[in-house]
Amino acid sequence: MPFRLFSHGFRSCPNPSFLFTAFPTVFSSNLVHHELVANYSHLFRVRGSLPDLEPYLLLAHIDVVPATESDGWEAPPFSAQEIDGFIYGRGTFDDKGSLMGMLQALEYLLMKGYAPRRGFYIGLGHDEEVHGHQGALNIVRMLEQRGVRLLFVLDEGLAILDGILDGLEGPAALIGISEKGQATVKLSVSTVPSHSSIPPRETSIGILAAAVKRLQIINFTLEKIKQTKRFAAKFKLPMKFIMSNLWLFSPLIGRILERRPDSNAFVRTTTAVTMFNAGVKVNVIPPYAEAFVNLRIHSAQSLQEVLDLVRTTVADERVKMELSDGFDPLPVSSSDEKAFGFQVIKKTLLDMFPGVTVAPGICIGNTDSRHFRNLTNDIYRFSALWFKPGDPQRFHGINERISKKNYEDIVQFFFSLIQNFDIQRLPDSHSSAHEL
Repeated sequence: MPFRLFSHGFRSCPNPSFLFTAFPTVFSSNLVHHELVANYSHLFRVRGSLPDLEPYLLLAHIDVVPATESDGWEAPPFSAQEIDGFIYGRGTFDDKGSLMGMLQALEYLLMKGYAPRRGFYIGLGHDEEVHGHQGALNIVRMLEQRGVRLLFVLDEGLAILDGILDGLEGPAALIGISEKGQATVKLSVSTVPSHSSIPPRETSIGILAAAVKRLQIINFTLEKIKQTKRFAAKFKLPMKFIMSNLWLFSPLIGRILERRPDSNAFVRTTTAVTMFNAGVKVNVIPPYAEAFVNLRIHSAQSLQEVLDLVRTTVADERVKMELSDGFDPLPVSSSDEKAFGFQVIKKTLLDMFPGVTVAPGICIGNTDSRHFRNLTNDIYRFSALWFKPGDPQRFHGINERISKKNYEDIVQFFFSLIQNFDIQRLPDSHSSAHEL
């Protein structure tokens, strides 16, 4: 299938008619049952020849965050323009690369006459960027009503990091086995209005600003970073020695990871003040000020523990604290040698990229997959995207793009993965050499 069609998909993918046109075999195969959910989301059931094998779910989302060319894009953000081997467009990372890749892989497999032994589902939500309450949740309800139990779910999340982790030799593929919880806390202060010419000792803005400053320097405990042990041999000296002896050097590793916002977010609960509102006139001291604080909660903590710490840190009765929205971190999925989903994903990656180090990680953002936690014990968050220096800033930023080669990798990943999931149980060793 030519890349021209994929590029067109970045412009037209939300339109169901495009999917029918792009993947005619998927929609015409007697192995595939398709349903439109809540008008815009999609659920595909691919029938397996061995119905006793528990099915799994591949998940992606159609919607994207806003983007305008005036932000500084090198190409219009919804043009899917190709520049120097890259396709530029909002959603190339998040999440149309995976969406198109899994459907294109299935299209190829069906065209080749492939019939899976293990049945599976593909779910495409349409409102993940606004919490998935219409798309993903309605897909979940449909599956629950039918008594479906899933072996595991694979959604977007982490990726292959190449040159992102300081000191690491070679790329690392992190498979998310949990995702952070979240809390949005509203802080507000009410005082008596007054004129700026006769200011009180403390104003509503001053009281609130002091509370916000205390929260910004809140010292959430650095959590144990067990997954770094798997990288030890891949680091250069002296980091190789340090990473191999975490029992001694954990505090040092913590200080190193704290230096960069992206690595700091993996190992602790983070705090970000995102909104601050007060005042309507330059010479009036406002009687009311409010701020919103967004916290991303590490898997080692609970929502209640974090709220208690916020309250203790603010430590001012004049500051009213309200939880606007929040939920606990997601359960940690299995990743040991007996974890079927994790091990097949890992082995598929190693077949394709033998030099990649594969390890579990924590997804710092939230995905549609969290809505499926009652349907399965294991949820994995990974896309076969290659993140190189500068790419994390493109995520929800300007000049989001994917290389043609990387998209080819994604198609190959799903092409092999679907076939590899056909095994009934994990063998002692596993390899595959599927070719498009």
